[in-house]
Amino acid sequence: QVQLVESGGGLVQAGGSLRLSCAASGRTFGSYAVGWFRQAPGKEREFVAAISYSGISVYYAESVKGRFTISRDNAKNTVYLQMNSLKPEDTAVYYCAARKYGSSRLLEREVYDYWGQGTQVTVSS
Repeated sequence: QVQLVESGGGLVQAGGSLRLSCAASGRTFGSYAVGWFRQAPGKEREFVAAISYSGISVYYAESVKGRFTISRDNAKNTVYLQMNSLKPEDTAVYYCAARKYGSSRLLEREVYDYWGQGTQVTVSS
């Protein structure tokens, strides 16, 4: 059993930055792939970024490439999402999710075993 808690969300002006954290309890992240998803009101939950359990592979949605960076610190059982050059379109609830070992389908929410409760990110114009 893995419990995930997101933090770091808040209100920021367009062009600003935020760093989200996903902290795990119960088990370490050492053997889990981790993904970030987001959901805006009236829209489907969409993939944002993911990192393999080894940390070797990272993946990004086209809409955030060059602006967001995912990383992990297994010693702290934490995965980060550094978000720069934020746009109003980035406004959403951001969720982290974990999957035991890896998958070739980390862009799909159905492959993840555990989910956090989400953290709100609001970007003003």
